[in-house]
Amino acid sequence: MSSAESGAAGGSADGNATNAVEQTLRHLRTLDAPAQEQAPPREGPLTLEDLYRQHRMRLVRLAILLVDEPATAEDVVQEAFTGLHRNWGKLRDAAAAVGYLRAAVVNGSRSVLRRRKTAREYVPPHAVNARSAESLAMLSTEHQAVVKALSKLPPRQREVLVLRYYGGLSEAEIAEATGISKGTVKSTASRALEALQRTMPDSKQ
Repeated sequence: MSSAESGAAGGSADGNATNAVEQTLRHLRTLDAPAQEQAPPREGPLTLEDLYRQHRMRLVRLAILLVDEPATAEDVVQEAFTGLHRNWGKLRDAAAAVGYLRAAVVNGSRSVLRRRKTAREYVPPHAVNARSAESLAMLSTEHQAVVKALSKLPPRQREVLVLRYYGGLSEAEIAEATGISKGTVKSTASRALEALQRTMPDSKQ
């Protein structure tokens, strides 16, 4: 195989990995949407209760995709809302509040992973117990393989892909949530997809 053919094959595989991740996480986003409570029309400014009702479900899913355990993810999100309550008066608008929550969930998830790394007794959960039964049961074998492959990525790479494809965030929004530059977001996503290309059998074809 020539170098040109090799490059083309690599590009195709990388594209397959991208498509697999995008399809899986967007499918999860769709599955989670009906369960998310919608705030009824109301007059006056948005309240903390409104934000909790509108965003909690997806923030929990975001945390689950980062830390693998539903109970731990619930704790991470609860801490994020507790922090939001403490800082409510400092936030300029609802968009800033949502940005605060995303960043708090990412940082809280990082803290969980750091603690796990130093806890010798930690045993990763079995994949079946790592996600809500309802959504996991609705995933195809291929989608489950993608979620499993994502869980093996380094934390920052996983954060970037989950925020991009499940969170639907732009590079600028991901940079704000993770505390890294837009350039680093782009390069991290590229490395993450290359890693998935090597670990996901279907993406090698």
